[in-house]
Amino acid sequence: MSTPVSKARVSHRGQTNLPAELRHRWGITQGGDITFIDLGGAALVLPGGVDEIRSELLRVLKDRYQAGLEQLGDPELAD
Repeated sequence: MSTPVSKARVSHRGQTNLPAELRHRWGITQGGDITFIDLGGAALVLPGGVDEIRSELLRVLKDRYQAGLEQLGDPELAD
């Protein structure tokens, strides 16, 4: 499976446009928040503010952790 790639240019004022396809898929409207995380050699662009991202990350981690415990089939680990 290939990863979708979008490109944009940065203006002389440091501004860029978020491609419409991404805005629609992520539900970002005018004035919506986007978070940029500096990873050193790259930047991660995420829809929503930092609090939304933390909440979603915690939710995903809890779901994956619970699914992993269920796959082990050991009731003592479920606590």
